[in-house]
Amino acid sequence: MDGVVPFPPEFAARYRTLGYWRDEPLRDVFAAWCAEFADRVALRDADRAMTFAQLDSVSTNLALNLLDLGIGKGDRLVVQLPNVIEFAILHFALQKVGAIPVLALPPHRFREISFFAEISEAVATVTPDRHRHFSFTDMVERIKAQLPSLKLGIVLGHAPEGYVSLETLIETPARRDAAELDRIVIDPTDPALFLLSGGTTGIPKLIPRTHNDYAYNSRMAASVCMIDQGSVLLDVLPIGHNLPLACPGLQGFLLNGATTVLHTAASPEEVFPLIEKYRVTHIHAVPALLIRWTESPLAAEYDLSSVKVIQSGGQRLQPEVRRRTAKVFSNVTVQENFGMAEGLLMFVRLDDPEDVRMETVGRKICEDDEIQLLGEDDQPVAMGEVGELCCRGPYTLRGYYKAQEHNARAFTPDGFYRSGDLMRQHPSGNYMVEGRKKDLINRGAEKISAEEIEELILRHPAVENVACVPMPDPVLGEKNCACVVLRKNASLTLPELVEFLAPFELAKFKYPERVEIFERFPLSNFGKVSKKDLVSIVSEKISGNTHAAR
Repeated sequence: MDGVVPFPPEFAARYRTLGYWRDEPLRDVFAAWCAEFADRVALRDADRAMTFAQLDSVSTNLALNLLDLGIGKGDRLVVQLPNVIEFAILHFALQKVGAIPVLALPPHRFREISFFAEISEAVATVTPDRHRHFSFTDMVERIKAQLPSLKLGIVLGHAPEGYVSLETLIETPARRDAAELDRIVIDPTDPALFLLSGGTTGIPKLIPRTHNDYAYNSRMAASVCMIDQGSVLLDVLPIGHNLPLACPGLQGFLLNGATTVLHTAASPEEVFPLIEKYRVTHIHAVPALLIRWTESPLAAEYDLSSVKVIQSGGQRLQPEVRRRTAKVFSNVTVQENFGMAEGLLMFVRLDDPEDVRMETVGRKICEDDEIQLLGEDDQPVAMGEVGELCCRGPYTLRGYYKAQEHNARAFTPDGFYRSGDLMRQHPSGNYMVEGRKKDLINRGAEKISAEEIEELILRHPAVENVACVPMPDPVLGEKNCACVVLRKNASLTLPELVEFLAPFELAKFKYPERVEIFERFPLSNFGKVSKKDLVSIVSEKISGNTHAAR
């Protein structure tokens, strides 16, 4: 596919020889699971259940109806759905026809969705009808008006005139024969889906994940998480993320004949009853959620003893939060992991010594995950020293989609992906996160590109210069603080800045949550704005409570 950087032939041959790549499209992989575990419950939500056989049948029906709409092999669709059973049905159906979902997140708005649709040349969007006061169909209508390639809007919920109901497509008996799907030839080295990067330079880049590498991704992630056919995953993190979808996530639990419970809310009031009702054994979480759950008095009112593994990712989990979690979930092991939509996954093993589980984010899951910690001179650092994590392997991308110029900076000449994460290796062989090299703000595991927000704030007539930096937050880890140098005689408050940014229609989690005014910015020895110093200044002000958010 144009715009996709392939794995070099010699590496592809090695990954096949070693059995990492099985040259099966996800369609066939999914079909094998559904046949093997036909009568077992694959999916649940708060009120519904679906067996593997039903998932296979219903997704086949949807796939045939998608063909009737003109959606076929190689077509891209921007999918922006919450954690509902319909997502899984659609995911299976798109793989059956060879179409490629671009997995967006529910908070994304016009700015992000229009970019994803344009760069992928999407033929359709799949969205809810609305959320609270926001109309997704109004957003899609505006995008369709400016992108001739975008023909269809498929809607979960009420579909207005000119749109197609996802529920209707699922429920209406197909007119085509299922044998048509078998005649679609899918190359397992092509993308099965596009994930989104954390976005260090503007709007997130598209990450092509091939059938070969994404099937392997889930197999290996599942192998270190103590999953069997009696396991039950509660998936409350946004399903468009790599972790809840495939690390091991929905895919990893289905491949083991286990059950995934999909739910759209993460509050203790909704999560705890589901744990008790379905005897949930595994949960994906981020530290902010664990803090919320462990501080809730509702924990004492429900039986949470079924939970065996809570997999924490997205940002470092403090040991104290881990200890609190162990008290609330009496039989649990908190399993830290480090991963990226770009590929590489590290997991703390469940039998690692306690000090290793407390201090590290894990180690690689594949022998052929190649990891280098590189210093400023692009040379490997000594054992125990801090360097930038660079990696390549059988499920790590070789290039972002249609991003040739960016790829030249994001990869070493020999194909290692520059993650931007600073790490050191623990004596155990596991790794420890020591910070970031990339200009990102990690708000509750949602990555915010400082550059993207700075570019928009600089358009404000009162702003001469701006630097967005992470400020500490006890629950989310970090929030976005806009450090601003104003033009002469100008003023700017946080509400005024938020009001200014609103017309750009970007995801609200990216908005600054504090404004600090500076006469001038501190500079590094090279004459650049020293964000390290800005972080220290802002953190000191917050800890001393010398200034409220402006």
